[in-house]
Amino acid sequence: MPKIHVLEKQVAELIAAGEVVERPSSVIKELVENSIDSGASIVTVEIRRGGVTYIRVTDNGCGIAREDVATAFLRHATSKVREKDDLDAILTLGFRGEALASISAVSRVDLITRTADSSIGTHYSSEGGSDVEIEDAGCPLGTTITARDLFFNVPARMKFLKKDTAEGNSVAGLMDKIALSHPEISFRLIREGKEVLHTPGDGKLNSAIYAVFGKEFSGALLPVDYTLGGIRVHGYISSPIASRPNRSMQNFFINGRFVRSRTACVALEEAYKGAIMVGKFPACVLHIELPSSVVDVNVHPAKLEVRFVNERPVFDAVYHGVKSAVTASRDMKSVDLAQHARRPVDPYKPDVVVKPQQMVLNPPPKTETVKPMPASVVKSAPVINTSKKEAEAPYEPPVDMPPMPHTFSDSAEREPQLESIRTSIERVLEAEPQPMTKPEVITEEPPLPQPPETEPVPPAWEETPVQTEAVQENPESNAQPETCIVPETEPDLPRMAHKVIGEVFDTYIILEYDAQTLMFIDKHAAHERLLYEKLKRREEAAMAQTLLVPVTVTMDKNEYTAVLQNLSVFEQAGFDVEDFGSGTVLVRSAPLNLNGADIKDSVLEMAGYLEENKTDATTEHMDWLYHNIACRAAIKGGNASKKEELIALAEELEANPDVRYCPHGRPIYVMLKKRTLEKEFGRV
Repeated sequence: MPKIHVLEKQVAELIAAGEVVERPSSVIKELVENSIDSGASIVTVEIRRGGVTYIRVTDNGCGIAREDVATAFLRHATSKVREKDDLDAILTLGFRGEALASISAVSRVDLITRTADSSIGTHYSSEGGSDVEIEDAGCPLGTTITARDLFFNVPARMKFLKKDTAEGNSVAGLMDKIALSHPEISFRLIREGKEVLHTPGDGKLNSAIYAVFGKEFSGALLPVDYTLGGIRVHGYISSPIASRPNRSMQNFFINGRFVRSRTACVALEEAYKGAIMVGKFPACVLHIELPSSVVDVNVHPAKLEVRFVNERPVFDAVYHGVKSAVTASRDMKSVDLAQHARRPVDPYKPDVVVKPQQMVLNPPPKTETVKPMPASVVKSAPVINTSKKEAEAPYEPPVDMPPMPHTFSDSAEREPQLESIRTSIERVLEAEPQPMTKPEVITEEPPLPQPPETEPVPPAWEETPVQTEAVQENPESNAQPETCIVPETEPDLPRMAHKVIGEVFDTYIILEYDAQTLMFIDKHAAHERLLYEKLKRREEAAMAQTLLVPVTVTMDKNEYTAVLQNLSVFEQAGFDVEDFGSGTVLVRSAPLNLNGADIKDSVLEMAGYLEENKTDATTEHMDWLYHNIACRAAIKGGNASKKEELIALAEELEANPDVRYCPHGRPIYVMLKKRTLEKEFGRV
């Protein structure tokens, strides 16, 4: 039988430190919470190599008296709790008295502190939990704690730490939460010598949100301030049109402490029901203030979870507060009509409409095809006078026109002038017309012949070989009638074995499969599966579009870390993603069929998936990413489609008979027999 014995002090401290100090961010959390409890208004955190080799936390709080410095590093030594009744009314962030002892047990610690009633400060050093020295020091009011070489004496713990970038991002994410929890304090985070966070500390929550998440996120928020039954809910929530694909940006604070609250999360999402799409989630920064006697914060080792005496009042306060803000906002997408207002019309200038054209860089050479317009179109088209076109180029008129008199005294004087004008016009009409550079003029007569569409006549100004055989076969085509350029012609519909009847509910394609069967195709599911198969075959992998304006995506620091660790996965999926700093990435290219909003949502969904499934193989990552891209890029149900698109989709589906289900497992098509219809109508 093994003998029971008491552990040595150092071993016991290392075991206890494992519960408090898990990684560098755990150290910073305990130290910054102590700074907040000391009444500091400015807190500065500096880290190197993700906090593994160097952590320094500086504040301007009340400081520690010289006689209490050594005691502060003993286990269960605290100034915040004296008796058991104090546990029922905890108003401070720290209260267990384990932080400094646990940190000093696994690192080399230096502390410099001074109180307001002392002119000389105190310097204290500890290494691995053992006191080294305590001496006088000159320092400003407040406390500075430096922790070096974390886990230097516990090599087994070192191997569980992640890369320096991941640990640094974890620290940055923690500082974001703390900065949002106390907007009245100015927080600074210096990472590898560079300042990455600085909040103003002006007491305004929206200022802290702007400093943490940036302009885009803070500009799409709605204010909340609601009190119910002694519980106050205040802060900001995202507008319905700015919802997100996951819950990573939901931040709840109870009495100034960041917590994960299932009750508050459910109340928030219930309040948004009917205001956002299914599968979307709201973002928020909500502070919940309630009496400390009705909440227990001592239920989690890291104090990230709390327990309520009664959850219903908290749910109601959050629900009604958010619901009233969403209802009052009436947030709708609008169009600024002032931007589309017409310019003032100048009566002295011709009304010329210039059609905007897209600039094409290095356009490939293409051959324009000129087709004569049908006679019905020509008859209905406006007739353009040839002389108007010719007048645009400088040239000498064939006949000198007499000047038009301004006034006529009587009909006797007017008749010679009119006769002269008639003569001039007749001479102009009889003159030989000048050759045109491009056949852009439409004339009403003579009527245009209809040559075969398979062999169009190229325009005269193009230096391309002219196929004259078809022209010689038609003797009537020697007249060379004037032609016009037809910019867009109705394309020939694809030919397929089955007949497409049309579309119903802007979602389902109706197709006459055979003489006895109708087929109903879910166009979104079909297109999604076809795109998914192409992506798996890597047919679409290279079809990425370079964005004219890169898309910035702001996300939680944990998701941000997951994205940076999986840039190659995004590249294989057709995304060019690069680090933009402070929880933001820049998307420079994306798969061809994704628009701006889908690009952002896709990156956020992928980031959330990668953050939650850290141990998955790359092939499983790619399979999920292909699902996501195909779903985003596919034709949307409820949007009307042209008949050509429907036929092309049905034709492609016909060429892939093995495609029967979408990537989510839903059927792509269903069959309806003619006999079933006849039964419904009583024919059989």
